[in-house]
Amino acid sequence: MEILNQSLSQEVEKARRKLDEHVREIVQWHFSPETGCPFWLEFASNLDFDPREEIGGYDDLKILGHFQDEWLRGGPVRRWVPKAYADQPIYVFETGGSTGVPKSRISIRDFQIDYEMFSNTLSDESFPRGSDWLMLGPTGPRRLRLAVEYLAQHRGGICFLVDLDPRWVNKLVKYGKHQELDAYKNHVIDQALNILRAHDNIQCLFTTPKLLESLCEKISLQKVGIKGIFCGGTEMNAQFHRFAREELVPGVDFVPTYGNTLMGLACCKPFDPADNYAIIYYPPHPRAVIDLVNPQNSEEPVGYGETGRVMLTTLTKEFFMPRFLERDEAERAEPIEPYPWDGVENLRLLSELQETVVVGVY
Repeated sequence: MEILNQSLSQEVEKARRKLDEHVREIVQWHFSPETGCPFWLEFASNLDFDPREEIGGYDDLKILGHFQDEWLRGGPVRRWVPKAYADQPIYVFETGGSTGVPKSRISIRDFQIDYEMFSNTLSDESFPRGSDWLMLGPTGPRRLRLAVEYLAQHRGGICFLVDLDPRWVNKLVKYGKHQELDAYKNHVIDQALNILRAHDNIQCLFTTPKLLESLCEKISLQKVGIKGIFCGGTEMNAQFHRFAREELVPGVDFVPTYGNTLMGLACCKPFDPADNYAIIYYPPHPRAVIDLVNPQNSEEPVGYGETGRVMLTTLTKEFFMPRFLERDEAERAEPIEPYPWDGVENLRLLSELQETVVVGVY
């Protein structure tokens, strides 16, 4: 056990050195006049120091302060495009919009890179290469739609999609239109059923907890040939995790995930009955880092096992977002061998927001 702990400690140190090196590279990129984006170049012009000289590692990012929510609301979105990518085709993805004007993030290949990394964690037995996928989740201006489609293609399959507008669902929830909400949910599930019955090579599924439960009320996913499900959403917790594995889809590989437009995709700790179905996520280090901080003092990290507010840092050549305070909270989880950096357990909306934010289909 001591040898294992020593080995893990070495891996943690190695990951930290890699993170510091990566931070230096990303800061040089985004604050260089040759490669940086207009937003960060203008930001730097108002500082009394050069970030490229003062930031030597991850901890030094604090001198930039916190990335502000409103910076991503509205345009022009081209201020976020690095000069090095000015001639590349640009995607723009939006957040859910449940807290006002949606935030926008530009992308070129980030979503593809993130899902290539995620693909490497999937079992070829449960998510067979060459098999087709059903994406039963939000469509429209969301990264998730294109990302799941790309994941299917990357693994040699074709992705089938439903038509689903979560913003309309949120409005129905907000205004108490329960009859219309049920009708719309049935409309979405009917689309999924039609696809599953018409295309027998679909063996893989992405969906959200709420939609998975609704789908399983209508059909046995195991009987129609589904072998692997990856599932993410606000309602993903230990209780649903147990419910899914034991009652909804027994015998099907169930892979919880956590992702958002600003971070990418976090992987779940491999299932271990000893964890009592706890959901423990690890971000795609060093491309994204999650810290858990004291909600009353964002400069103070919490200890392992303690509850803190999520502070997200995204570090790619396409998008640099240092120390953004998310609307989520969780318990800080220790590094593990597959992921030798901090994770988050029992992720959920901040306690003070749980009664006010509509989460709809998630």
